[in-house]
Amino acid sequence: MKPVNVSDYRELARRRLPKIFFDYIDGGSFDEVTMQANRADFGDFELKQNVLVDPKPQDLSASYLGMRHPLPFMLGPVGFLGLYTGNGEIKAVRAAHAANIPFCLSTFSIASLTDLRAQTKGPLHFQLYVLEDRTLCEELLVAAEQAGVDTLFVTVDTAITGIRERDVRNGFRSLTRMTPGLFARLSLRPRWLAEMALGGVPSVRAIEHRPEFGRGALEQATNLSRGIDKTLSWKDLAWLRERWTGKLVVKGVLSADDAVKARGIGCDGVVISNHGGRQLDGASSTIRSLTGIRASVGPDFCLMLDGGIRRGTDIIKAIGLGADGVMLGRAYAYGLSAAGEHGVAGVIAILEKEVSVSLALMGIASIDELKARGHDVVIARGTSMTLI
Repeated sequence: MKPVNVSDYRELARRRLPKIFFDYIDGGSFDEVTMQANRADFGDFELKQNVLVDPKPQDLSASYLGMRHPLPFMLGPVGFLGLYTGNGEIKAVRAAHAANIPFCLSTFSIASLTDLRAQTKGPLHFQLYVLEDRTLCEELLVAAEQAGVDTLFVTVDTAITGIRERDVRNGFRSLTRMTPGLFARLSLRPRWLAEMALGGVPSVRAIEHRPEFGRGALEQATNLSRGIDKTLSWKDLAWLRERWTGKLVVKGVLSADDAVKARGIGCDGVVISNHGGRQLDGASSTIRSLTGIRASVGPDFCLMLDGGIRRGTDIIKAIGLGADGVMLGRAYAYGLSAAGEHGVAGVIAILEKEVSVSLALMGIASIDELKARGHDVVIARGTSMTLI
C-alpha cells in the first residue's frame, strides 16, 4: 500500500511494530476520551471557502519560537523513537532538517543530543522532564547547551503518570528485561526484530553512564520515569527560567490561568497540550482550549499546539484560531515506524500538500493571511459551543 495520508502510515505502522510498541504510540489514558476528543473536536470548526480570488504566490512559512520557518509545523518530542526503528531519532531529525523545520528530542530517547548533533547542523530543541535528581537534570541541561539547543521545552503535565491501560496490559513499564514471553511477542514482527537486532540492545544513551538506571531501554526508562519530580511547581519553573539562558517553553498547558503564569515568569511560550490524551482523561481537547488561552495572553506570546493533528486542515484550524505553530507527535511517529526516514519525510510532504491545497481552496495565499483573518475563515459550527 502506498500511503496517501497519515492514517495510511498508521496502518502500516500497526502491521510492522510489535503490539507493545504500537500501543505505546497509539494509546491514551483510561477510556481514551480526551485522546479521541483531540481528533473529533477539530470537526467543531469549519473552513470558509472563497472562489475567484486573484492568484498570488503561495507562502506557507510561519513565525514561531522567535524564528521564521518554511512550514507552520515542526516535529515535537516523542519518546523511544529508536525502539520503533533502528536509529529512529536520527532518521526523524534528518527528515525534519531536510524540510528545514525544527526537531525536538525527548528526554526518553534512545539517541542522545550528542548523537544527533554529530549527524546534523540544523536546529535542535530539547524536551526536559524535571527530575528529583537535580544533578542529573543539570547534566541534561549542560548536554543541551553543548549541542547548541536554543529552545528548551519543559513538560509539566506528567509529574503523576496517567494510567494507560494498553501499556498496563502489555507490560510496557513493568517489563524491565527480555523474557521468553516478551521475545515471543516481539518475534511476531520478524522484520522489525531483525532490524533492531542489527543495532544491538537499545539503551537510553543520555543515562548510560548511570548504572543505577540499569541496562537496556525498558529498565532505564522505568527507572527514569520514577525519578520525575512529583512536586514540580511554579517555583521550579522560575528556577529553570533563571538557569536556562535560551528560549523556555512550557509544554502541557490547557488553562488560560496557567498560560498567563508562564508568561509572567518570563517563559517564551507554551505548548497547548494534554500529552496526546495520555494523562488526565476527560480534560479538554487542545483545539477547544486554544481560543481562550490566546485571548488571555494577547497576540504576541508564542502559542504552539499539539494533539490530534492528522490533516493539513487541522493545522489550518489551529493557526486560524490563534496558534503560532503546530507540533506533530503521533503523525510522524507512525511514518517513522512504517518506513523510517522516508516515512517521516512522507508525512511532512503529505501535510504540506494538504495545507497548500486547502488554503488555495479558501482563497488564502499565506499563513500570515490566515492568521490575520483568523475567526473570519475558521468558524465554530453552531452557536452553543463553549470555548474554554
